[in-house]
Amino acid sequence: MTASLQQGYDKRLMLFSGRANPELAERIAGQLGVDLGPVTLKTFSNDEMYCRFEESIRGADVFLVQPMCANPAAGVNANDALLELLVMVDAAVGASAHRVIAVTPWYGYSRQDKKSAPREPISARMVARTLEAVGVDRVLTMDLHAGQLQGFFGIPVDHMTALMMLADHFASLDDDLVVVAPDAGRVKLNKQFATRM
Repeated sequence: MTASLQQGYDKRLMLFSGRANPELAERIAGQLGVDLGPVTLKTFSNDEMYCRFEESIRGADVFLVQPMCANPAAGVNANDALLELLVMVDAAVGASAHRVIAVTPWYGYSRQDKKSAPREPISARMVARTLEAVGVDRVLTMDLHAGQLQGFFGIPVDHMTALMMLADHFASLDDDLVVVAPDAGRVKLNKQFATRM
């Protein structure tokens, strides 16, 4: 395997992992036939994040795999995962990456997509604005809490779903399954899921 994958337009794809889910990043790298790029990530004693790409990423399309969720084994909570992604993006932009793509299967703060009461933030929008401000060129995510979150971005968002794959998996287990929605907002999606099964 190689550390980068040549692209048809004289650019290379480089894949790096944050600490939120390195196993996922390894599996993606395996599917692409590339090695994960070397990156040093650490948290200083004062809880500040540090990132350094250990090889040149100049001119590369840099994919950063970092769900915005906790990884207790790595000592990373959801907020750390988000901040670590932002630090990685800033380092990639500063190192002259051609494009920076955030691969965030779990988009943090996605449930905070509207105000439920006065004087509340719309945190999902704030995360989108922050990702754009730090230099993300594109976001790949899965099964957003609400699809309209894509509208918070001024950059391309690839919103993928695992619905069909999960429905096929559960359909193969047992004929006597019950699909339950956690709230009224998920009823439509759960009907699609049940129909697919």
